[in-house]
Amino acid sequence: MKKLVNDAGLHDKFHITSGATSSETIHYNGVGSPVYPPAKAELKKHGISCDGKLSVQLKKSDYRNYDYFIGMDTANIRNMKKILGDDKKIYKLLTFAGSSADVDDPWYTGDFRTAYNDIESGCMGFFKYLTSETQKINIRDTKK
Repeated sequence: MKKLVNDAGLHDKFHITSGATSSETIHYNGVGSPVYPPAKAELKKHGISCDGKLSVQLKKSDYRNYDYFIGMDTANIRNMKKILGDDKKIYKLLTFAGSSADVDDPWYTGDFRTAYNDIESGCMGFFKYLTSETQKINIRDTKK
């Protein structure tokens, strides 16, 4: 999503971040894990760097700071609702690509290309949604 926004020259209009919906990748000392090496390799193929990125835990207090919360699959959506306590801002990514499917999870399949394609399709649909005539009001002059 950051790449789409940057390529469109709109990086100053968006604040994009990610957060884990479970604590599996958060170490006991509160420091997150780096991006999984096969995922990092797939991103690199597409010119996307994730150097220095560590996982962080989604928190209830995040709800007031963001306009949208996008989950990759049904389990993410369920966890997000538990954490955030409200679903008015929660969406499954592929709904923006016209599908009710979950993003293919490479943790189980090892297929990072398919996961990347799913995510790219969803992000492109979400970007189109955000920048459409009816949604331009959502592109604010200041970041949250």
